[in-house]
Amino acid sequence: MADAEQAVIVPVDHRQMDYPTFLKLHRGQLANSGVPEVYWPGVQKKIRDEVYDAGHYFGMMQVEEDEEEGDDEGGGDRNNPTPGDHRWCVVVTSEDGVDSSDSSSIFLVDHAWTFQYGYARLQLQQVPGLLGRMAALMDICQELSEEEKTERVLDEMWRFTWQYKLNFQGATADDKIAFWYVNDEFGSRIQHCDEPACRMVPFYYVPTKTSYTLMWLLQDLDCGDEVTRDFADGLSDDTERKCRLLAWIPQDFTHISPNQGISVDDQFYWTRLKGCRETLPIPDATGNPLTNREGPYKVYMDIQVIRDNLTDSQFQLVEEESQADIVWTRSHLRDFKTFSVDRPDVYINQFPCEGILTVKDCLAYIGQRAVTNQDPEALENGPKWLPTTFNLAWALPQFVSSFQQREERGLDNHWILKPWNLARGLDTQVTNKLHHIIRLSETSPKVACKYLEDPVLYYREDVGQVKMDIRYIVMLQSVKPLKLFAYKVFWLRFANKPFSLDHLDEYEKHFTVMNYTEGGTKLHQVHYDDFIPIFEKQYPDFPWKGVELSIFSAFRELFESAVSREAPYGIGHYPMARSLYAIDLMLKWDKNEQGEKIMQPVLLEVNFCPDCDRACKYHPNFFNDIFSALFLNDFADRPVAVIS
Repeated sequence: MADAEQAVIVPVDHRQMDYPTFLKLHRGQLANSGVPEVYWPGVQKKIRDEVYDAGHYFGMMQVEEDEEEGDDEGGGDRNNPTPGDHRWCVVVTSEDGVDSSDSSSIFLVDHAWTFQYGYARLQLQQVPGLLGRMAALMDICQELSEEEKTERVLDEMWRFTWQYKLNFQGATADDKIAFWYVNDEFGSRIQHCDEPACRMVPFYYVPTKTSYTLMWLLQDLDCGDEVTRDFADGLSDDTERKCRLLAWIPQDFTHISPNQGISVDDQFYWTRLKGCRETLPIPDATGNPLTNREGPYKVYMDIQVIRDNLTDSQFQLVEEESQADIVWTRSHLRDFKTFSVDRPDVYINQFPCEGILTVKDCLAYIGQRAVTNQDPEALENGPKWLPTTFNLAWALPQFVSSFQQREERGLDNHWILKPWNLARGLDTQVTNKLHHIIRLSETSPKVACKYLEDPVLYYREDVGQVKMDIRYIVMLQSVKPLKLFAYKVFWLRFANKPFSLDHLDEYEKHFTVMNYTEGGTKLHQVHYDDFIPIFEKQYPDFPWKGVELSIFSAFRELFESAVSREAPYGIGHYPMARSLYAIDLMLKWDKNEQGEKIMQPVLLEVNFCPDCDRACKYHPNFFNDIFSALFLNDFADRPVAVIS
């Protein structure tokens, strides 16, 4: 939303800022938001002079719903987002009406509440008066207890919230998390209409770091006319509009097949290859892989932790990439074609098109290939080791259909929403509310993955039964034939609060990634060889050796599926490629074909070039083991398991 021009000098008192400076700071934002240029001077003047004059032209009305009108399924082209027994609306009260061509006919709407997801509950509990104001604005009964009101507000707020992001030079992934806001009582009473009378957009005023909503009319209005807006502004496709309006206007999507949203055609992979600007290696361009050579391999790398810990004498670090036999880089190689021709005898630490595993929605498509029984139920659920996943950017109708069908069948409907291109749990939420999911999908391209409602828990003496996840490092040595290894030392992460399917916004209950959070969040660490006897004591019927075999079986099936087709439909064959991935997984309770209770591994994500600082801290030979396995086929006395 906001493009902050850092080079512009802003007066200490923003009221002294001239119009050209205002434009330097805000021109891009105003233009991108579609604010007509005739209103730009008015925006500056009203913010500078703190002019909130909408009340001179408009008024709020509470309308008693007619019983027959309230029973009108679908609600016509306009519906009330406010829960309760009344419908609010905003009408023109000025006897002269409002002239949309008047340069001053743009109005400031204040924000009653601004928050980032994850802090909403805390703010409602700690900010004086906020809970009461939000409950009143949302027409929630004031006689409820504080806890009941909080839960109702956290549920209903998604019918009232809008969002923006701050974009500026040097912004990190953390900076790009959406801010949600609730307009004041006036702004929140403006209802939806497919043919709206006004537009409303967020506006971030850089000098004071304050956000507003700008409202302007799309047509002249007479006294008594209702002011409406389009809650699906900018969308023209009828199905997409109906999906986006589900938070306010119910629609039945069960006639749409969910399977259309969890499988893709071949064109998808070619489009993805073109979008990534990735080229494929020339067949037979490479020389023979370097084996049985005299002297050490010369290794060039740009990752300091590997430089510090690769100490095996069979590998020699070099400072120039041109001198290297092995190039190990954090950057993605895009031009495999040129690399395979120009450097045919040099190893590279990545495979062509391996993004089909490391991008969350592609991982789900690859997993679907492993499904052998192609009946609709099996296809929708996919392999047991992968959660059902939908890319909400293009398969939102199919997801809605799946959600509604599961609801009709009485199945669990908890989902976790993840940005397909971020890690560390950033911008990730858990919910079982469809309108919540619809609104969250607006902030960035997201996937919706079925949340594990019955995970295998770990008992912490200081907390109780908590969620845990497990990270394994896997090594891909070859695609043809498939040669896959796993490092038998694994890493564990734990939640800090007892698990239960409530307070879904509570991070330390539902998430395990604590090492990137702020505020001194406690990081509970257990080494793998301490974990195994504790785990087997907690679950004596499930020896870890058997659990690990099932984990490795899931890894093998995933990679068999990933290499079952040529690039770009799968990971590409390249003799001089080697790669290292981190696979995060959880265990959940399930039953086998005999009806016996089992621990089922569920793979959460695959990461390229993972952070291995912790691995090296506790296992100084980590990269010696990795490189020896990948490049020398040396497994002797190393904690490396051959999976395939």
